[in-house]
Amino acid sequence: MSAATFYQQLKEMTVIVADTGDINAIEEFKPRDATTNPSLITAAAQMKEYQELVDAALRQSRQEMGEDDSAVIGRAIDRLAVEFGTRILGIIEGRVSTEVDARLSYDEEATYNKAKELIAYYREADIGPERVLIKIASTWEGIRAAERLEQEGIHCNLTLLFGIHQAVACAEAKVTLISPFVGRILDWYKKDTGKESYEKSEDPGVLSVTSIYNYFQKYGHQTEIMGASFRNLGEITELAGCDLLTIAPKFLAALQEETGELPRKLSPANHQGLSIDKIEVDKASFESMHAADRMASEKLSEGIEGFSKALVALEELLQTRLSEL
Repeated sequence: MSAATFYQQLKEMTVIVADTGDINAIEEFKPRDATTNPSLITAAAQMKEYQELVDAALRQSRQEMGEDDSAVIGRAIDRLAVEFGTRILGIIEGRVSTEVDARLSYDEEATYNKAKELIAYYREADIGPERVLIKIASTWEGIRAAERLEQEGIHCNLTLLFGIHQAVACAEAKVTLISPFVGRILDWYKKDTGKESYEKSEDPGVLSVTSIYNYFQKYGHQTEIMGASFRNLGEITELAGCDLLTIAPKFLAALQEETGELPRKLSPANHQGLSIDKIEVDKASFESMHAADRMASEKLSEGIEGFSKALVALEELLQTRLSEL
């Protein structure tokens, strides 16, 4: 009998999510959940097998929006996100995350309205909100929009999360899921300290997620934690037992190649015996803690800028394709 792979063992203690828009990769690994973003959709849209799907979205959007190219492309992006999400949901058993335009991250009302639009498109495709997570940046405004959406039965994935203040605010807003960005936290610390590497157990991103996990367990928060944005396999194995981990195909493949014992690192009992102070978060304290946390402040701003640039790149790609139709 062959030894169990890390992938097989990890699946027993953590929900594995595929961090890709490539439907072929999702078919290969068959995770429970999947997540997409504009960068992943842009990459998929340039693959030959998805050319007709992209063109169809543009043609339909042209019929709906008329001759205003900007409006056509905006509608096509939403249509594509939902089309890829719908196809992914035909393969997986769980949920797909679909992202709200990152340029709306500091606008509560616009974020709320865009989320409702996306859910309406999914409903048109006979997909109920229980199978969709609306992905929103963890700004104060984004968290407030997510709180309203959750009250209406629309589930949210709060992304670009780097600090405990963001995590606690999300949990108190009763959002479904948060996505702490493990690798980006490591990136910041390596750059800030000049340190080239960290032992996996001392990785700042791993420590951040571990502290959030223990806090949630101690104070009974139901918000799920999905570690994201990994730089190496060690970050993943050190978070075995986390509620969910969203993992790129190259690391999914590496987990399938590794054998041996994979110990559980995060467990509901871990917080026992730890002294964990309760954090009170309102708008003023959130903003104060965020300003004091240089890493979280810089990485959130950088992440929103990066997500926005990815969307611009997708818009430019679609503009070129639209002109050729």
